[in-house]
Amino acid sequence: MNKLENHLMKLDGKGYKALKSITGSYTGAFFKLHIDYVQGDPFASPSRIRVFVPFSETDFNKSHFDRKHRKTAFEHFFAKVTSQNIQNLPNPVKGTGKSGLVLIDTPGQQMLDRTAVRISERGIEFRLSVGLPARGRTVMGKQAANLLKQFIPSVIETTIRKYDREKLRRIISLSDEQNDIRKYIKENQLICFVGNGAVLPRISGVSDKPMRDKTVIPFRTPEEYAVTIPLSTGGELTGMGVPEGITVITGGGYHGKSTLLQAIEKGVYNHEREDGREYVITDESAMKIRAEDGRSIQNVNISPFINQLPFNKDTVKFSSPDASGSTSQAANIIEALEMRSSVLLIDEDTSATNFMIRDARMQKLIKKEKEPITPFIDRVRQLYTEKGVSTILVIGGSGDYFEAADHVIAMDEYLPYDRTGEAKEIAGQLKSGRVIESKDAIGSLMLRPAVRHKIAASLDRKGKVDSKGLHTILIGKNKLSLNAVEQLTDESQTRAIALMIKKIITETGPEEMIRSIDQLYREIEEKGLEAVSPFKDQHPGDLALPRKNEVAAAFNRVRI
Repeated sequence: MNKLENHLMKLDGKGYKALKSITGSYTGAFFKLHIDYVQGDPFASPSRIRVFVPFSETDFNKSHFDRKHRKTAFEHFFAKVTSQNIQNLPNPVKGTGKSGLVLIDTPGQQMLDRTAVRISERGIEFRLSVGLPARGRTVMGKQAANLLKQFIPSVIETTIRKYDREKLRRIISLSDEQNDIRKYIKENQLICFVGNGAVLPRISGVSDKPMRDKTVIPFRTPEEYAVTIPLSTGGELTGMGVPEGITVITGGGYHGKSTLLQAIEKGVYNHEREDGREYVITDESAMKIRAEDGRSIQNVNISPFINQLPFNKDTVKFSSPDASGSTSQAANIIEALEMRSSVLLIDEDTSATNFMIRDARMQKLIKKEKEPITPFIDRVRQLYTEKGVSTILVIGGSGDYFEAADHVIAMDEYLPYDRTGEAKEIAGQLKSGRVIESKDAIGSLMLRPAVRHKIAASLDRKGKVDSKGLHTILIGKNKLSLNAVEQLTDESQTRAIALMIKKIITETGPEEMIRSIDQLYREIEEKGLEAVSPFKDQHPGDLALPRKNEVAAAFNRVRI
Protein backbone atom coordinates (compact mmCIF):
# COMPACT_ATOMS: atom_id res chain seq x y z
CA MET A 1 0.00 0.00 0.00
CA ASN A 2 2.96 2.31 0.58
CA LYS A 3 4.15 1.61 -2.97
CA LEU A 4 0.67 2.45 -4.25
CA GLU A 5 0.69 5.71 -2.29
CA ASN A 6 4.11 6.70 -3.64
CA HIS A 7 3.06 5.88 -7.18
CA LEU A 8 -0.11 7.96 -6.88
CA MET A 9 1.87 10.92 -5.56
CA LYS A 10 4.08 10.76 -8.65
CA LEU A 11 0.96 10.78 -10.86
CA ASP A 12 -0.36 13.96 -9.24
CA GLY A 13 -1.24 16.54 -11.89
CA LYS A 14 -0.77 14.14 -14.82
CA GLY A 15 -3.45 13.25 -17.37
CA TYR A 16 -6.20 11.09 -15.95
CA LYS A 17 -5.43 8.11 -18.16
CA ALA A 18 -2.10 7.74 -16.35
CA LEU A 19 -4.11 6.16 -13.52
CA LYS A 20 -4.39 2.99 -15.60
CA SER A 21 -0.89 2.18 -14.36
CA ILE A 22 -2.12 1.45 -10.81
CA THR A 23 -4.01 -1.67 -11.92
CA GLY A 24 -2.81 -4.60 -9.83
CA SER A 25 -2.73 -5.99 -6.26
CA TYR A 26 -1.46 -4.37 -3.06
CA THR A 27 -1.01 -5.71 0.46
CA GLY A 28 -2.31 -3.76 3.47
CA ALA A 29 -2.17 -4.29 7.22
CA PHE A 30 -5.11 -6.71 7.37
CA PHE A 31 -6.26 -6.93 3.76
CA LYS A 32 -5.28 -7.23 0.12
CA LEU A 33 -6.46 -4.61 -2.37
CA HIS A 34 -7.05 -5.63 -5.98
CA ILE A 35 -7.55 -2.80 -8.49
CA ASP A 36 -9.22 -4.64 -11.37
CA TYR A 37 -10.27 -1.79 -13.62
CA VAL A 38 -9.44 1.91 -13.73
CA GLN A 39 -11.86 4.29 -15.40
CA GLY A 40 -10.49 6.27 -18.34
CA ASP A 41 -12.24 9.50 -17.42
CA PRO A 42 -13.53 11.03 -14.15
CA PHE A 43 -17.03 11.17 -15.66
CA ALA A 44 -16.97 7.53 -16.87
CA SER A 45 -18.22 4.45 -15.04
CA PRO A 46 -16.31 4.13 -11.75
CA SER A 47 -13.21 2.01 -11.26
CA ARG A 48 -13.65 -1.48 -9.82
CA ILE A 49 -11.73 -2.77 -6.82
CA ARG A 50 -11.82 -5.75 -4.47
CA VAL A 51 -10.78 -5.81 -0.84
CA PHE A 52 -9.98 -9.30 0.46
CA VAL A 53 -9.73 -10.04 4.19
CA PRO A 54 -8.52 -13.50 5.33
CA PHE A 55 -10.45 -15.31 8.04
CA SER A 56 -7.49 -14.92 10.38
CA GLU A 57 -8.32 -11.20 10.58
CA THR A 58 -11.98 -11.81 11.49
CA ASP A 59 -13.97 -13.43 14.27
CA PHE A 60 -16.45 -15.02 11.88
CA ASN A 61 -18.21 -18.21 12.91
CA LYS A 62 -17.96 -20.47 9.87
CA SER A 63 -21.22 -22.22 10.79
CA HIS A 64 -22.93 -18.96 9.79
CA PHE A 65 -22.30 -19.74 6.11
CA ASP A 66 -21.99 -23.52 5.97
CA ARG A 67 -25.21 -23.92 3.96
CA LYS A 68 -26.44 -22.19 0.84
CA HIS A 69 -29.29 -20.23 2.44
CA ARG A 70 -27.04 -19.16 5.31
CA LYS A 71 -24.28 -18.02 2.93
CA THR A 72 -26.77 -15.86 1.02
CA ALA A 73 -28.03 -14.28 4.26
CA PHE A 74 -24.46 -13.74 5.55
CA GLU A 75 -23.34 -11.98 2.35
CA HIS A 76 -26.57 -9.95 2.31
CA PHE A 77 -25.88 -8.76 5.85
CA PHE A 78 -22.30 -7.67 5.16
CA ALA A 79 -23.21 -5.93 1.90
CA LYS A 80 -25.73 -3.84 3.86
CA VAL A 81 -23.29 -3.13 6.68
CA THR A 82 -20.63 -2.03 4.19
CA SER A 83 -23.09 0.29 2.48
CA GLN A 84 -24.06 1.86 5.81
CA ASN A 85 -20.41 2.40 6.75
CA ILE A 86 -19.67 4.03 3.39
CA GLN A 87 -22.46 6.50 4.10
CA ASN A 88 -21.65 7.07 7.78
CA LEU A 89 -17.86 7.44 7.78
CA PRO A 90 -16.48 10.84 6.72
CA ASN A 91 -15.09 10.78 3.16
CA PRO A 92 -12.93 13.88 2.58
CA VAL A 93 -12.24 13.16 -1.09
CA LYS A 94 -13.93 15.44 -3.62
CA GLY A 95 -13.22 16.48 -7.21
CA THR A 96 -14.52 16.43 -10.76
CA GLY A 97 -17.21 14.04 -11.97
CA LYS A 98 -17.44 10.88 -9.89
CA SER A 99 -14.37 11.75 -7.81
CA GLY A 100 -14.52 10.26 -4.31
CA LEU A 101 -17.54 8.10 -5.06
CA VAL A 102 -17.50 4.75 -3.24
CA LEU A 103 -20.32 2.29 -3.87
CA ILE A 104 -21.26 -1.28 -3.10
CA ASP A 105 -24.24 -2.99 -4.71
CA THR A 106 -26.64 -2.54 -1.79
CA PRO A 107 -29.33 -5.19 -1.24
CA GLY A 108 -32.99 -4.37 -0.88
CA GLN A 109 -35.51 -6.22 1.28
CA GLN A 110 -35.00 -9.56 -0.47
CA MET A 111 -32.02 -11.75 0.42
CA LEU A 112 -30.66 -12.67 -3.01
CA ASP A 113 -27.49 -14.44 -4.05
CA ARG A 114 -25.30 -11.44 -4.97
CA THR A 115 -21.74 -10.77 -6.10
CA ALA A 116 -21.14 -7.65 -3.95
CA VAL A 117 -19.69 -9.65 -1.05
CA ARG A 118 -18.25 -13.12 -1.42
CA ILE A 119 -17.28 -15.67 1.21
CA SER A 120 -14.73 -18.26 0.09
CA GLU A 121 -12.73 -20.96 1.84
CA ARG A 122 -10.01 -18.40 2.59
CA GLY A 123 -11.88 -15.29 3.66
CA ILE A 124 -14.31 -12.53 2.72
CA GLU A 125 -14.10 -10.24 -0.31
CA PHE A 126 -15.82 -6.89 -0.78
CA ARG A 127 -16.39 -5.68 -4.37
CA LEU A 128 -16.59 -1.89 -4.67
CA SER A 129 -17.00 0.75 -7.37
CA VAL A 130 -14.76 3.76 -6.81
CA GLY A 131 -14.50 7.18 -8.47
CA LEU A 132 -10.79 7.98 -8.51
CA PRO A 133 -10.40 11.74 -7.88
CA ALA A 134 -9.51 14.30 -10.52
CA ARG A 135 -9.22 18.04 -10.97
CA GLY A 136 -10.69 18.59 -14.38
CA ARG A 137 -9.09 15.68 -16.21
CA THR A 138 -5.86 15.55 -14.24
CA VAL A 139 -4.99 13.14 -11.43
CA MET A 140 -5.36 14.21 -7.81
CA GLY A 141 -2.68 11.88 -6.45
CA LYS A 142 -2.87 12.73 -2.76
CA GLN A 143 -6.65 12.47 -2.66
CA ALA A 144 -6.52 9.16 -4.55
CA ALA A 145 -4.04 7.83 -2.00
CA ASN A 146 -6.30 8.98 0.85
CA LEU A 147 -9.25 7.25 -0.77
CA LEU A 148 -7.51 3.92 -1.39
CA LYS A 149 -5.19 3.80 1.61
CA GLN A 150 -7.27 5.50 4.30
CA PHE A 151 -11.00 5.79 3.65
CA ILE A 152 -11.74 2.42 2.02
CA PRO A 153 -9.63 0.42 4.53
CA SER A 154 -11.43 2.24 7.36
CA VAL A 155 -14.80 1.26 5.85
CA ILE A 156 -13.77 -2.39 5.60
CA GLU A 157 -12.17 -2.49 9.04
CA THR A 158 -15.27 -0.98 10.63
CA THR A 159 -17.37 -3.54 8.76
CA ILE A 160 -15.47 -6.61 9.96
CA ARG A 161 -14.65 -5.39 13.48
CA LYS A 162 -17.72 -3.45 14.62
CA TYR A 163 -20.65 -5.26 13.05
CA ASP A 164 -23.63 -6.13 15.23
CA ARG A 165 -22.99 -9.79 16.19
CA GLU A 166 -26.49 -10.29 17.56
CA LYS A 167 -28.09 -8.87 14.41
CA LEU A 168 -26.01 -11.23 12.29
CA ARG A 169 -27.01 -14.17 14.46
CA ARG A 170 -30.68 -13.24 14.06
CA ILE A 171 -30.50 -12.98 10.30
CA ILE A 172 -28.81 -16.39 10.05
CA SER A 173 -31.43 -17.82 12.39
CA LEU A 174 -34.16 -16.28 10.21
CA SER A 175 -32.69 -17.88 7.08
CA ASP A 176 -32.81 -21.27 8.85
CA GLU A 177 -36.47 -20.72 9.71
CA GLN A 178 -37.30 -19.68 6.15
CA ASN A 179 -35.57 -22.81 4.89
CA ASP A 180 -37.63 -24.88 7.38
CA ILE A 181 -40.86 -23.34 6.06
CA ARG A 182 -39.90 -23.99 2.43
CA LYS A 183 -39.25 -27.64 3.24
CA TYR A 184 -42.51 -27.89 5.18
CA ILE A 185 -44.74 -26.52 2.42
CA LYS A 186 -43.17 -28.90 -0.12
CA GLU A 187 -43.62 -31.91 2.14
CA ASN A 188 -47.20 -31.01 3.09
CA GLN A 189 -48.73 -30.15 -0.31
CA LEU A 190 -48.95 -26.43 0.37
CA ILE A 191 -48.14 -23.71 -2.15
CA CYS A 192 -47.56 -20.82 0.22
CA PHE A 193 -47.48 -19.82 3.88
CA VAL A 194 -48.31 -16.45 5.46
CA GLY A 195 -47.23 -16.13 9.07
CA ASN A 196 -49.45 -14.59 11.73
CA GLY A 197 -48.41 -11.02 12.44
CA ALA A 198 -47.05 -10.43 8.93
CA VAL A 199 -47.19 -6.83 7.70
CA LEU A 200 -48.21 -7.10 4.05
CA PRO A 201 -48.74 -3.53 2.72
CA ARG A 202 -45.79 -1.50 1.43
CA ILE A 203 -45.12 2.22 1.90
CA SER A 204 -46.04 2.97 -1.72
CA GLY A 205 -46.18 1.53 -5.19
CA VAL A 206 -42.52 2.46 -5.73
CA SER A 207 -41.15 1.29 -2.37
CA ASP A 208 -40.70 -2.26 -1.15
CA LYS A 209 -40.37 -1.20 2.48
CA PRO A 210 -43.13 -2.13 4.93
CA MET A 211 -45.85 0.30 5.88
CA ARG A 212 -45.48 1.20 9.56
CA ASP A 213 -48.61 3.30 9.97
CA LYS A 214 -50.54 2.68 13.20
CA THR A 215 -53.58 1.71 11.14
CA VAL A 216 -51.81 -1.28 9.55
CA ILE A 217 -53.53 -4.54 10.51
CA PRO A 218 -51.16 -7.50 11.03
CA PHE A 219 -52.10 -10.69 9.21
CA ARG A 220 -54.12 -13.32 11.05
CA THR A 221 -54.91 -16.73 9.60
CA PRO A 222 -58.42 -18.17 9.42
CA GLU A 223 -58.63 -21.23 11.67
CA GLU A 224 -59.50 -23.44 8.71
CA TYR A 225 -56.09 -22.74 7.11
CA ALA A 226 -53.98 -22.57 10.25
CA VAL A 227 -50.81 -24.64 10.20
CA THR A 228 -48.11 -24.72 12.86
CA ILE A 229 -44.59 -25.35 11.60
CA PRO A 230 -41.87 -26.66 13.94
CA LEU A 231 -38.64 -24.71 13.52
CA SER A 232 -35.10 -26.04 13.78
CA THR A 233 -34.18 -22.92 15.79
CA GLY A 234 -36.60 -23.98 18.53
CA GLY A 235 -40.26 -23.12 18.91
CA GLU A 236 -42.84 -23.05 16.16
CA LEU A 237 -44.61 -20.67 13.83
CA THR A 238 -48.34 -20.50 13.06
CA GLY A 239 -49.90 -18.99 9.97
CA MET A 240 -52.02 -19.60 6.90
CA GLY A 241 -51.05 -22.53 4.71
CA VAL A 242 -52.65 -22.44 1.27
CA PRO A 243 -53.11 -26.01 -0.03
CA GLU A 244 -52.44 -27.14 -3.58
CA GLY A 245 -55.39 -26.77 -5.93
CA ILE A 246 -57.45 -23.74 -6.89
CA THR A 247 -57.78 -20.90 -4.41
CA VAL A 248 -59.92 -17.82 -4.95
CA ILE A 249 -59.13 -14.71 -2.91
CA THR A 250 -62.18 -12.45 -2.96
CA GLY A 251 -63.71 -9.53 -1.05
CA GLY A 252 -64.79 -5.96 -1.59
CA GLY A 253 -62.64 -3.32 -3.21
CA TYR A 254 -59.81 -1.91 -1.07
CA HIS A 255 -60.08 -4.73 1.48
CA GLY A 256 -56.61 -6.18 0.79
CA LYS A 257 -57.06 -8.85 -1.93
CA SER A 258 -54.30 -7.62 -4.25
CA THR A 259 -52.03 -6.73 -1.32
CA LEU A 260 -52.18 -10.36 -0.16
CA LEU A 261 -51.44 -11.65 -3.66
CA GLN A 262 -48.54 -9.21 -4.09
CA ALA A 263 -47.02 -10.48 -0.84
CA ILE A 264 -47.46 -14.07 -2.01
CA GLU A 265 -45.83 -13.37 -5.40
CA LYS A 266 -42.75 -11.86 -3.72
CA GLY A 267 -42.65 -14.80 -1.29
CA VAL A 268 -40.60 -16.68 -3.87
CA TYR A 269 -37.70 -14.78 -2.25
CA ASN A 270 -36.57 -14.78 1.37
CA HIS A 271 -36.95 -11.37 3.00
CA GLU A 272 -34.80 -9.81 5.70
CA ARG A 273 -35.88 -9.44 9.31
CA GLU A 274 -38.37 -6.64 10.10
CA ASP A 275 -39.50 -6.53 6.47
CA GLY A 276 -42.99 -7.60 7.53
CA ARG A 277 -43.03 -10.33 4.90
CA GLU A 278 -40.13 -12.38 6.26
CA TYR A 279 -42.55 -15.22 7.02
CA VAL A 280 -44.42 -15.05 3.72
CA ILE A 281 -43.01 -18.05 1.86
CA THR A 282 -44.19 -19.19 -1.57
CA ASP A 283 -43.33 -22.13 -3.82
CA GLU A 284 -40.19 -20.94 -5.61
CA SER A 285 -41.61 -21.78 -9.05
CA ALA A 286 -44.74 -19.60 -8.65
CA MET A 287 -45.30 -17.24 -11.58
CA LYS A 288 -47.45 -14.10 -11.70
CA ILE A 289 -49.58 -14.14 -14.84
CA ARG A 290 -51.16 -11.09 -16.42
CA ALA A 291 -52.35 -9.65 -19.71
CA GLU A 292 -49.64 -7.77 -21.57
CA ASP A 293 -50.96 -5.83 -24.56
CA GLY A 294 -48.37 -5.29 -27.27
CA ARG A 295 -45.79 -7.84 -26.19
CA SER A 296 -43.87 -9.92 -28.69
CA ILE A 297 -44.65 -13.65 -28.86
CA GLN A 298 -42.60 -16.22 -30.76
CA ASN A 299 -43.82 -19.73 -31.61
CA VAL A 300 -45.86 -20.39 -28.46
CA ASN A 301 -48.53 -23.10 -28.41
CA ILE A 302 -51.51 -21.14 -27.13
CA SER A 303 -54.00 -23.61 -28.64
CA PRO A 304 -55.25 -24.86 -25.24
CA PHE A 305 -56.73 -21.37 -24.81
CA ILE A 306 -57.03 -19.89 -28.29
CA ASN A 307 -57.68 -21.56 -31.62
CA GLN A 308 -59.69 -21.19 -34.82
CA LEU A 309 -58.51 -17.63 -35.36
CA PRO A 310 -59.70 -15.80 -38.48
CA PHE A 311 -57.74 -16.57 -41.67
CA ASN A 312 -56.63 -19.88 -40.08
CA LYS A 313 -53.81 -18.22 -38.16
CA ASP A 314 -51.70 -20.90 -36.46
CA THR A 315 -52.03 -21.03 -32.67
CA VAL A 316 -49.87 -24.15 -32.15
CA LYS A 317 -46.85 -22.05 -33.08
CA PHE A 318 -48.33 -18.63 -32.49
CA SER A 319 -46.26 -15.53 -33.17
CA SER A 320 -47.18 -11.86 -32.96
CA PRO A 321 -45.21 -8.62 -32.68
CA ASP A 322 -48.21 -6.96 -30.99
CA ALA A 323 -50.18 -9.46 -28.93
CA SER A 324 -53.63 -8.70 -27.54
CA GLY A 325 -54.52 -8.97 -23.87
CA SER A 326 -55.95 -12.47 -24.26
CA THR A 327 -53.21 -13.90 -26.49
CA SER A 328 -50.49 -12.44 -24.28
CA GLN A 329 -52.06 -13.90 -21.15
CA ALA A 330 -52.39 -17.30 -22.81
CA ALA A 331 -48.73 -17.14 -23.88
CA ASN A 332 -47.64 -16.12 -20.38
CA ILE A 333 -49.31 -19.22 -18.93
CA ILE A 334 -47.81 -21.61 -21.48
CA GLU A 335 -44.36 -20.05 -21.05
CA ALA A 336 -44.65 -20.47 -17.27
CA LEU A 337 -45.52 -24.14 -17.72
CA GLU A 338 -42.53 -24.55 -20.04
CA MET A 339 -40.31 -23.31 -17.18
CA ARG A 340 -41.85 -25.92 -14.82
CA SER A 341 -43.91 -23.45 -12.77
CA SER A 342 -46.29 -25.39 -10.55
CA VAL A 343 -48.20 -22.35 -9.23
CA LEU A 344 -49.92 -19.58 -11.20
CA LEU A 345 -50.83 -16.27 -9.52
CA ILE A 346 -53.54 -14.21 -11.26
CA ASP A 347 -55.26 -10.94 -10.37
CA GLU A 348 -58.37 -10.08 -12.35
CA ASP A 349 -57.34 -6.39 -12.23
CA THR A 350 -54.41 -7.12 -14.56
CA SER A 351 -56.13 -9.79 -16.65
CA ALA A 352 -57.98 -9.72 -19.95
CA THR A 353 -61.69 -10.07 -19.09
CA ASN A 354 -62.48 -12.14 -22.19
CA PHE A 355 -59.65 -14.51 -21.32
CA MET A 356 -60.84 -15.08 -17.75
CA ILE A 357 -64.58 -15.61 -18.28
CA ARG A 358 -67.36 -15.86 -20.87
CA ASP A 359 -70.70 -15.85 -19.09
CA ALA A 360 -73.89 -17.63 -20.13
CA ARG A 361 -75.45 -14.61 -21.81
CA MET A 362 -72.39 -14.01 -23.95
CA GLN A 363 -72.26 -17.69 -24.82
CA LYS A 364 -75.82 -17.48 -26.13
CA LEU A 365 -75.16 -14.35 -28.19
CA ILE A 366 -71.76 -15.34 -29.61
CA LYS A 367 -71.69 -19.04 -30.39
CA LYS A 368 -68.58 -21.07 -29.59
CA GLU A 369 -67.73 -21.62 -33.27
CA LYS A 370 -67.32 -17.83 -33.55
CA GLU A 371 -65.30 -17.44 -30.37
CA PRO A 372 -61.65 -18.61 -30.56
CA ILE A 373 -60.95 -18.14 -26.83
CA THR A 374 -61.43 -20.96 -24.35
CA PRO A 375 -61.63 -18.94 -21.12
CA PHE A 376 -59.35 -19.70 -18.21
CA ILE A 377 -62.29 -20.74 -16.05
CA ASP A 378 -62.67 -23.82 -18.27
CA ARG A 379 -58.99 -24.78 -18.03
CA VAL A 380 -58.06 -23.96 -14.43
CA ARG A 381 -59.23 -27.35 -13.10
CA GLN A 382 -57.51 -29.23 -15.93
CA LEU A 383 -54.24 -27.44 -15.22
CA TYR A 384 -54.33 -28.97 -11.75
CA THR A 385 -55.61 -32.46 -12.59
CA GLU A 386 -53.49 -32.93 -15.74
CA LYS A 387 -50.38 -30.88 -15.01
CA GLY A 388 -50.32 -30.59 -11.21
CA VAL A 389 -50.39 -26.79 -11.54
CA SER A 390 -52.17 -24.91 -8.74
CA THR A 391 -53.67 -21.44 -9.14
CA ILE A 392 -54.34 -18.58 -6.75
CA LEU A 393 -56.78 -16.05 -8.22
CA VAL A 394 -57.87 -12.64 -6.96
CA ILE A 395 -61.49 -12.38 -8.08
CA GLY A 396 -63.90 -9.60 -7.14
CA GLY A 397 -66.32 -9.62 -10.02
CA SER A 398 -67.06 -13.17 -11.16
CA GLY A 399 -68.70 -15.66 -8.82
CA ASP A 400 -68.58 -18.26 -11.60
CA TYR A 401 -65.12 -19.19 -10.26
CA PHE A 402 -66.74 -20.46 -7.03
CA GLU A 403 -67.61 -23.72 -8.78
CA ALA A 404 -64.02 -24.30 -9.89
CA ALA A 405 -62.43 -23.31 -6.57
CA ASP A 406 -61.24 -25.71 -3.90
CA HIS A 407 -60.83 -22.86 -1.43
CA VAL A 408 -62.42 -19.41 -1.19
CA ILE A 409 -60.77 -16.87 1.10
CA ALA A 410 -62.56 -13.53 1.57
CA MET A 411 -60.63 -10.44 2.64
CA ASP A 412 -62.67 -8.22 4.96
CA GLU A 413 -61.01 -5.07 6.32
CA TYR A 414 -57.57 -6.56 5.54
CA LEU A 415 -58.16 -9.85 7.34
CA PRO A 416 -58.84 -13.22 5.64
CA TYR A 417 -61.85 -15.43 6.35
CA ASP A 418 -62.73 -18.85 5.00
CA ARG A 419 -65.90 -18.56 2.89
CA THR A 420 -65.56 -21.82 0.93
CA GLY A 421 -68.75 -23.43 2.27
CA GLU A 422 -70.84 -20.35 1.67
CA ALA A 423 -69.40 -19.86 -1.82
CA LYS A 424 -70.17 -23.46 -2.76
CA GLU A 425 -73.71 -23.11 -1.40
CA ILE A 426 -74.26 -19.98 -3.47
CA ALA A 427 -72.87 -21.73 -6.56
CA GLY A 428 -75.34 -24.56 -5.98
CA GLN A 429 -78.30 -22.24 -5.53
CA LEU A 430 -77.56 -19.76 -8.29
CA LYS A 431 -76.52 -21.74 -11.35
CA SER A 432 -74.31 -19.75 -13.71
CA GLY A 433 -75.90 -21.30 -16.81
CA ARG A 434 -72.48 -21.48 -18.44
CA VAL A 435 -71.50 -24.28 -20.77
CA ILE A 436 -67.93 -25.58 -20.40
CA GLU A 437 -66.35 -24.68 -23.71
CA SER A 438 -63.59 -27.25 -23.92
CA LYS A 439 -63.12 -30.73 -22.54
CA ASP A 440 -60.07 -31.56 -24.63
CA ALA A 441 -56.84 -32.37 -22.79
CA ILE A 442 -54.32 -29.57 -22.51
CA GLY A 443 -51.72 -31.81 -24.09
CA SER A 444 -47.96 -31.88 -23.96
CA LEU A 445 -45.76 -28.82 -24.23
CA MET A 446 -43.14 -28.43 -26.92
CA LEU A 447 -39.61 -27.28 -26.14
CA ARG A 448 -38.92 -24.10 -28.07
CA PRO A 449 -35.52 -23.10 -29.47
CA ALA A 450 -33.45 -20.27 -28.00
CA VAL A 451 -33.13 -18.75 -31.53
CA ARG A 452 -29.58 -17.67 -30.72
CA HIS A 453 -28.64 -16.58 -34.23
CA LYS A 454 -31.71 -14.38 -34.65
CA ILE A 455 -31.12 -12.55 -31.38
CA ALA A 456 -27.38 -12.33 -32.03
CA ALA A 457 -28.12 -10.75 -35.42
CA SER A 458 -29.68 -7.76 -33.62
CA LEU A 459 -26.45 -6.97 -31.76
CA ASP A 460 -24.58 -3.83 -32.77
CA ARG A 461 -20.90 -3.70 -33.74
CA LYS A 462 -19.81 -3.74 -30.10
CA GLY A 463 -22.03 -6.74 -29.35
CA LYS A 464 -23.41 -4.96 -26.32
CA VAL A 465 -26.29 -6.23 -24.19
CA ASP A 466 -26.99 -3.85 -21.32
CA SER A 467 -29.64 -3.11 -18.71
CA LYS A 468 -31.27 0.19 -17.81
CA GLY A 469 -32.98 0.16 -14.45
CA LEU A 470 -35.23 -2.65 -13.29
CA HIS A 471 -37.35 -3.23 -16.37
CA THR A 472 -35.31 -2.48 -19.51
CA ILE A 473 -32.61 -4.39 -21.39
CA LEU A 474 -30.94 -3.09 -24.55
CA ILE A 475 -29.85 -5.63 -27.15
CA GLY A 476 -27.94 -3.54 -29.64
CA LYS A 477 -30.39 -0.75 -30.41
CA ASN A 478 -33.44 -2.86 -29.61
CA LYS A 479 -35.28 -2.18 -26.36
CA LEU A 480 -36.56 -5.15 -24.38
CA SER A 481 -39.25 -4.17 -21.88
CA LEU A 482 -39.79 -6.26 -18.74
CA ASN A 483 -42.40 -3.96 -17.20
CA ALA A 484 -44.93 -6.77 -16.93
CA VAL A 485 -42.48 -9.25 -15.35
CA GLU A 486 -43.72 -8.39 -11.87
CA GLN A 487 -41.57 -10.71 -9.75
CA LEU A 488 -38.33 -9.15 -10.96
CA THR A 489 -37.29 -7.26 -7.85
CA ASP A 490 -33.75 -5.85 -8.13
CA GLU A 491 -31.85 -3.92 -10.82
CA SER A 492 -28.89 -6.22 -10.20
CA GLN A 493 -31.04 -9.15 -11.34
CA THR A 494 -31.77 -7.29 -14.58
CA ARG A 495 -28.03 -6.69 -15.10
CA ALA A 496 -27.46 -10.41 -14.63
CA ILE A 497 -30.23 -11.29 -17.10
CA ALA A 498 -28.63 -9.04 -19.72
CA LEU A 499 -25.31 -10.86 -19.30
CA MET A 500 -27.07 -14.24 -19.37
CA ILE A 501 -28.76 -13.41 -22.66
CA LYS A 502 -25.40 -12.33 -24.11
CA LYS A 503 -23.70 -15.51 -22.90
CA ILE A 504 -26.40 -17.85 -24.21
CA ILE A 505 -26.69 -16.25 -27.67
CA THR A 506 -22.92 -16.02 -28.26
CA GLU A 507 -21.87 -19.44 -26.96
CA THR A 508 -22.74 -22.91 -28.20
CA GLY A 509 -25.17 -24.96 -26.19
CA PRO A 510 -28.45 -26.90 -26.35
CA GLU A 511 -30.90 -25.75 -28.99
CA GLU A 512 -33.90 -25.53 -26.65
CA MET A 513 -34.22 -22.41 -24.52
CA ILE A 514 -35.03 -24.22 -21.27
CA ARG A 515 -32.05 -26.55 -21.66
CA SER A 516 -29.77 -23.61 -22.44
CA ILE A 517 -30.93 -21.89 -19.25
CA ASP A 518 -30.56 -25.11 -17.24
CA GLN A 519 -27.01 -25.52 -18.53
CA LEU A 520 -26.12 -21.95 -17.60
CA TYR A 521 -27.47 -22.38 -14.06
CA ARG A 522 -25.42 -25.55 -13.62
CA GLU A 523 -22.35 -23.50 -14.50
CA ILE A 524 -23.41 -20.79 -12.02
CA GLU A 525 -23.89 -23.46 -9.34
CA GLU A 526 -20.34 -24.66 -9.96
CA LYS A 527 -18.50 -21.36 -10.53
CA GLY A 528 -20.73 -18.72 -8.97
CA LEU A 529 -22.70 -15.91 -10.59
CA GLU A 530 -19.38 -14.48 -11.81
CA ALA A 531 -19.59 -17.11 -14.56
CA VAL A 532 -21.96 -14.91 -16.57
CA SER A 533 -19.57 -11.96 -16.71
CA PRO A 534 -17.62 -11.50 -19.97
CA PHE A 535 -14.89 -9.57 -18.10
CA LYS A 536 -12.63 -12.18 -16.54
CA ASP A 537 -10.17 -9.51 -15.37
CA GLN A 538 -12.82 -7.42 -13.57
CA HIS A 539 -15.02 -8.24 -10.65
CA PRO A 540 -18.76 -8.35 -11.42
CA GLY A 541 -19.75 -6.85 -8.08
CA ASP A 542 -23.18 -5.59 -9.09
CA LEU A 543 -25.10 -8.74 -10.01
CA ALA A 544 -27.89 -10.61 -8.23
CA LEU A 545 -29.22 -14.01 -9.22
CA PRO A 546 -32.62 -13.98 -10.95
CA ARG A 547 -34.87 -17.02 -11.10
CA LYS A 548 -34.82 -19.10 -14.27
CA ASN A 549 -38.42 -17.91 -14.77
CA GLU A 550 -37.37 -14.28 -15.25
CA VAL A 551 -34.48 -15.21 -17.57
CA ALA A 552 -36.93 -17.12 -19.75
CA ALA A 553 -39.42 -14.24 -19.55
CA ALA A 554 -36.76 -11.93 -20.98
CA PHE A 555 -35.93 -14.34 -23.81
CA ASN A 556 -39.63 -14.72 -24.58
CA ARG A 557 -40.06 -10.96 -25.05
CA VAL A 558 -37.12 -10.30 -27.37
CA ARG A 559 -38.37 -8.92 -30.67
CA ILE A 560 -36.75 -10.83 -33.55
